[in-house]
Amino acid sequence: MPRCRVVPELLCSNLDVSLDFYLKLAGFEVLYDRPENRFAYLGKDGAELMLDETPEVTNDEGDWWTAPATKPYGRGINLQIEVSDVQAIHSRLAEAKWPLFRPLEDQWYRAGDIEVGNREFLVQDPDGYLLRFFSDLGERSAS
Repeated sequence: MPRCRVVPELLCSNLDVSLDFYLKLAGFEVLYDRPENRFAYLGKDGAELMLDETPEVTNDEGDWWTAPATKPYGRGINLQIEVSDVQAIHSRLAEAKWPLFRPLEDQWYRAGDIEVGNREFLVQDPDGYLLRFFSDLGERSAS
């Protein structure tokens, strides 16, 4: 059962295509699924998310779309996902020639009197959700 307090549920246009991306390239695993409902609950390094293939509709048919859907889905959402080995994911994406939204780089962000470091890159999943995968680089003085 879910362990995280907030778990995004990403509506997707084709569950098989999304699973291929998340399992083979991003390294997630299926924690449980309901194939008959075109649903999968995924996890990696403590991060969790749900994928739900939902027919694209534009009216009130009991669906979960809050507005007419056009790709990229999730505009304005940036999901930050901490992983133990960001380089491994980056390498699998490069091998698959998957385009990156931003390249792999080290970034330092001020948090009060310190800076926290991330080795990170951004990529869009098959439905256009923006994912920021990162590994922790530690802390340093914000001087």
